[in-house]
Amino acid sequence: MTIVPSKNEMFSRTLDRMLSVQRPVVLAHIRGIRKGKPGLAPADVIRILERRYLAAVTTGGALVGASSAIPAVGTVASVALSAAETAGFLEASALFAQSVTEVHGIALNDPERSRTLVMALILGGAGSELVEQLAGEVVGGAPTRTAFWGEMVTKNLPKSAVGGVAKRMRSYFIKRFAAREGASIIGRAIPFGIGAVIGGAGNNLLGRRVISSSRTAFGPAPAEFPLILSAHLAPAIPPQLEGAPLPPQL
Repeated sequence: MTIVPSKNEMFSRTLDRMLSVQRPVVLAHIRGIRKGKPGLAPADVIRILERRYLAAVTTGGALVGASSAIPAVGTVASVALSAAETAGFLEASALFAQSVTEVHGIALNDPERSRTLVMALILGGAGSELVEQLAGEVVGGAPTRTAFWGEMVTKNLPKSAVGGVAKRMRSYFIKRFAAREGASIIGRAIPFGIGAVIGGAGNNLLGRRVISSSRTAFGPAPAEFPLILSAHLAPAIPPQLEGAPLPPQL
C-alpha cells in the first residue's frame, strides 16, 4: 500500500529543502569571495556576504514585481513567479546564514540546526525570543547560556532537543511568514510598475532584518578565521608539488 503524503507534509518537505544548504556549497561561496583577496579579514567577508545577500533579495523582489507590468505576463503569471521568487529568497537566506555561521567558526552539518537558525533569523526579534523559549521548554529548564543566541541554536543546544525545537519553530514560522509573504505576493502582482517598488522594498526590508538578526545572533566577526574554516579556505596544493623541496632562498 502506497502512502501519499498530505499537502502539509509535502509543503514541510519543500520548505526543508529550501532552508538547507550543503556545507561544501557554503565553503565554496566563502572561497569565491576570498579568491584573489587573501588579505580579507573575517569582518570584510561578512560585510561582502551582507551586501551580496541584500542586493540579491532586493533585485529578485523588484524583478518579479516589474513582471506584472508586462502585458505578456499579467497578474496571474506574476503571482506564480512571485511564489518562485519566495523560494529564491529562502534559499538565499539559508546560504547567507550558514556562511556567516562558518565565518564565526561553527561548522553546520546538522540540517535541523541550519533550518532552525534560518527561520529564526527571518523572524527577527520574535525568532530569537522563540528560540530561547522553546529551548528552555524542551530541555526542561534554562538552556546553556551563551553571549549570543545563534551559538545556542547551532552548537550548544543538546542534540536530543534540536528536533523538538525545530518542529515547533517550523510551525510558528509557516504561520508568520505565510501571512507576510501572502500580502507581499499580492503587492508584487500590482501592475503598471508599482509592484516592482513594493516587491523590491519589501524584500529589502526583510533582508535587512535577517542581516540585523545575524549580527545579534553571533556578535562581531572574529579577528582571524577559525582553524575549522581556515583549512578549507587554504589554496589547494597541486599533487605534483606535494612533498617537493622549497626553492632556494635568494
